[in-house]
Amino acid sequence: MTVESLFGALETLLTFETMIWVIIGVLLGIIVGALPGLGPPLGMAIILPMTAPLSPENAIILLIGIYSGSMYGGSIAAILINTPGVSSSAATMFDGYPMSKQGKAATALSISATASTIAGLFTITALILFSPFLVEIVLAVGSPERFLVAVLGLAMITVVTRGSMAKGLLAGVAGLLVTTVGSAPMSLDNRYTDSMLLYDGIDFVAVLIGLFAIAEMMKLAGQTGGIADQAVDIGGGIIDGAVETVRRPLTVFKSSMIGMIVGSIPGAGSTVSNFVAYSEAVRSSDDPDSFGSGNETGVVASEASNNGTVAGSLIPAISFGIPGSSSTAVLIAGLLMHNLRPGQSMFDPSGELALTYTMLLALLVGNIIILLVGLTLVTRLGVLTRIDTNYLIPMVVVLSFLGTYALDSNPIDVVTIIVFGVIGFYMVRYNYSVIAFVLGVVLGSIAEENLYTSLQISDGSYMIFLNPIEYGWLSPLLVVAIVAILFGPFLKGRFDAYRESA
Repeated sequence: MTVESLFGALETLLTFETMIWVIIGVLLGIIVGALPGLGPPLGMAIILPMTAPLSPENAIILLIGIYSGSMYGGSIAAILINTPGVSSSAATMFDGYPMSKQGKAATALSISATASTIAGLFTITALILFSPFLVEIVLAVGSPERFLVAVLGLAMITVVTRGSMAKGLLAGVAGLLVTTVGSAPMSLDNRYTDSMLLYDGIDFVAVLIGLFAIAEMMKLAGQTGGIADQAVDIGGGIIDGAVETVRRPLTVFKSSMIGMIVGSIPGAGSTVSNFVAYSEAVRSSDDPDSFGSGNETGVVASEASNNGTVAGSLIPAISFGIPGSSSTAVLIAGLLMHNLRPGQSMFDPSGELALTYTMLLALLVGNIIILLVGLTLVTRLGVLTRIDTNYLIPMVVVLSFLGTYALDSNPIDVVTIIVFGVIGFYMVRYNYSVIAFVLGVVLGSIAEENLYTSLQISDGSYMIFLNPIEYGWLSPLLVVAIVAILFGPFLKGRFDAYRESA
C-alpha cells in the first residue's frame, strides 16, 4: 500500500495544475529569500490565507515550494551585498561576498544553486526511502506519546533559546497562554472571553502573520531606499561554479547530512545547521586559513546544509506536529487550515500518506527548478536587492491584512495581526525568542488535547505516562528525555563546579 501511495502521489504531482503551483512556489521562494528582512516564514505566512481556495495538495505544495526556494534565495543577497536574505545564509557571507568582490559573484551564485540542488535531492530521496520505517514508528505512537512529544518540543525551548533562559521560557509560556483563549477543545467551556468572535480561539494564522510579516515590516520601515546601498556587478563563470561544487562530493554529503540531522531537532533550524556545516568544513580543511577570503568550499558547505535542513525539519513537523523551524510552524498551520492533522494520518496508507509523498516529490522537482533558475538567470538576480522599501512595505502589509480577513471574515483576526505584529517587533528588539513563542502557540493545543485523551484512557491515572508494563516503554523514555533536557544543563553546571572545587 505504501508503494501504491507513492505512485498515486507521482500521478498527482505530474498533473499540469500541480506542476504550475510547484514552479510558482519555488520562484516566489527565491524572490522572498533574496529580500533581506523577509524570509520563508514571512513569505509563507502572507501566502497562507490565499491558499484557502486551493486543494490541500496544491496549497501545501505552494507553501513548501516557497520554503525550499527561499533557502537558495537567501544566498543571493548574502553573496551580492553581504546581507543574508534569510538567517540561514549567514555563513554564506563569509566566503560568498569575498568571491563577489573578486569578480566571481556568478561563480558563487552558481555554487549556491548547485550545492542546494544536490543536497536537496539527496536528503529528500533518503527521506522517501526511509519513510516506510518512519511510517511504522509514527503509527505506533498513541495519545500519551503524542502528549509527551509535545512536552518534549516545549522543553526544547531551553535548548534553542539564546541569551537569557528566563526570557525564552517567558516567551514559550506566553505562546501557551495564547492557545487557552476561546472554547476548551474537549469540554467546550469558554475561557477568558464570552465573545463569539473568539469562540474558536485566537487564529494561529493571524498570530504568525503578525509575528513575521507585520513585525518585519515595522523593522524595515526605518530603512530608506533600496535594500542594497549600491548597484551590484555580477561577474565570474556560471559553469565554473557547478564544476567547483561537483568536485567536492564529500563536503556536499557531510553538509547535507548535518542539515538533515540538525533540521530534525525542533527549534534548531537551518541557521544552526548552516554554521555547524561551515565550521565542520573549516575543521576538516587542509587550508583552514583560506576560509573567509573567498574559499569555494565554504559556500558549498553552508548552502548544502540549507536545503538539507528542509528535509530534516519536515520529520517532526508532519510526524508529530512539532515545528523544526518557524517555516515549518507556518506549514503546520497550512495543514491544519486545510483540515489535515500532522501525525498518524499523514503516514496512513488509507489516510494522507499520498499527500506526504506528494510533498516530498514536489521538493525533488523544486530543487531541479532551483538549479535551472540559478544557472540561467544568475546574471539578473541582482535586481532583487534593489527593490525600494517604500514599495515593499505597503505591499506586504496590504496583502497581510487582506489575506487574513478573507480567510474567515473575522474582524478579530485583523486586530490579532496588529497586536502580534507589535509584540513580535518588541520581542526581537529586546531579545525575546520568537521561536520559543511559536513553539508554545503550535504545541499548546496538541499537548492539551492529547493529555485529555490520555487521562480518559487511564481513568484519570497519570501512570499512563510512567508504567512501562501496562502502557509500553516509549512514554517512560520520553519522560526521561524531557527531564534530561530540562535539568541536564543545571546538573552539568553543578557537576563541573564540584569537579573544579575538588
